Amino acid sequence: MARQWISSGSPFEAQIGYSRAVVDGDWVFVSGTTGFDYATMTIAEDVATQCEQCLRNIAAALAQAEASLDDVVRVTYVLPDGKDFEACWPVLRQYFGAARPAAMMIQAGLLDPRMKIEIEVTARRQPR
Repeated sequence: MARQWISSGSPFEAQIGYSRAVVDGDWVFVSGTTGFDYATMTIAEDVATQCEQCLRNIAAALAQAEASLDDVVRVTYVLPDGKDFEACWPVLRQYFGAARPAAMMIQAGLLDPRMKIEIEVTARRQPR
């Protein structure tokens, strides 16, 4: 199976030179994804709303790869302020409650000071 590149249409992908996701066989690797609404290039102020938008963006990329959030096996969260992570937990339970992926949270600066969370996932498509 040939490698497939997936784009969200975000201008960041073209400006920086990366794909939103790469499909290689049954594996789907989704790049670090922030809470920008790519249709309007706006971002909410609060971390929980950004977290939910991150997951909607990731779900859209996975759908293009014929996968879903239930196929996620690994997730990495990056937050500039680790104290903000707890506010995201209800959103994460809602979106990852079935998949229960292996996870890691890192506290680190992000590219834009408006960004309060970035999420990267790896998924493995299940036979359909």
